[in-house]
Amino acid sequence: MRIFSGIQPTGRKHLGNYIGAITQYVAGQERGEGIYCIVDLHAITVAYEPKELRARVYDTVAILLAAGLDPARCTLFRQSDVREHAELTWLLSSVTAYGDLTRMHQFKDKAATQRELVSAGLFFYPVLQAADVLAYRANEVPVGEDQRQHIELMRDVAQRFNARFGDGEEVLVVPEHRIPVLGARIMDLQDPTKKMSTTGGSEQGTVYVLDEAQAIEKKIKSAVTDSGTEIKRAAEKPGVSNLIEILAVASARTPETVEGEMASARGYGDLKAAVAAAVVSYLAPVRKRYEGLRAEEPALEEILAEGAARAGAIAADTLADVRERMGVGGPRRGRPVR
Repeated sequence: MRIFSGIQPTGRKHLGNYIGAITQYVAGQERGEGIYCIVDLHAITVAYEPKELRARVYDTVAILLAAGLDPARCTLFRQSDVREHAELTWLLSSVTAYGDLTRMHQFKDKAATQRELVSAGLFFYPVLQAADVLAYRANEVPVGEDQRQHIELMRDVAQRFNARFGDGEEVLVVPEHRIPVLGARIMDLQDPTKKMSTTGGSEQGTVYVLDEAQAIEKKIKSAVTDSGTEIKRAAEKPGVSNLIEILAVASARTPETVEGEMASARGYGDLKAAVAAAVVSYLAPVRKRYEGLRAEEPALEEILAEGAARAGAIAADTLADVRERMGVGGPRRGRPVR
């Protein structure tokens, strides 16, 4: 089984990113062929600083390696180093419905925050995301709950391409999403009705992977809870429900177990203390390994270059098939089309 996912290099990685995506990447190394991409082309669809973007790519690579990704067991690369992504995006645009793009929730949300320019790239973002995955004929895409709509779009694009150009064959693999049972949507600690985010969330409500222990404890102990004192998950208790889920993930237990163990707690203060201790312990190994890895930029570049060479070979093969099927460019030489 081939697994593909991309991760943004913008902003600092937070607990939601770590639980919802990064830990899935690491686990994927045990289940199949993992291909993971730092999506810097996606990052330029909103305002950014070029020097900062390059630094954030290195930050992200170092965090992924510190979390447990092993370049010998997976393919880790920078999106813009594999140019097939950009060409495949344009080719797939011919089988992407304009109406589907206008209904993308993330475009509407991000466009609303852009004061100077809402770029065409931001609108076209889901097509590039589809090309990212379909270029590798990936079977599975580990994502958070917020990406479900984008996965459905790329499935539609693959199916439409196969129906129009496949002659009865599955030229492009129709991928499946993999959303974690726990931690698919970690919420902001100060506003538990909103997802934890580096762009739309609050600083005090966002726990970053590289936060020091004291910062983590302060943020969690000041988390917004709910009326009453009962520690249980419920629709009317989003703050407590969020803390229970975080504790369950960080301590490798079920929410039901956490609720049972917290039944004798003196109140929300005990819950927050338990969550803080668990999250500090959960993130400490990553923070410790990160420092040494981040300092070696030449080594990080070498990992990205080697990953791009492997990824490029796969993507080039897919792109050649797509071009042949669509009648674009000269005839393919060397071997028959799939």
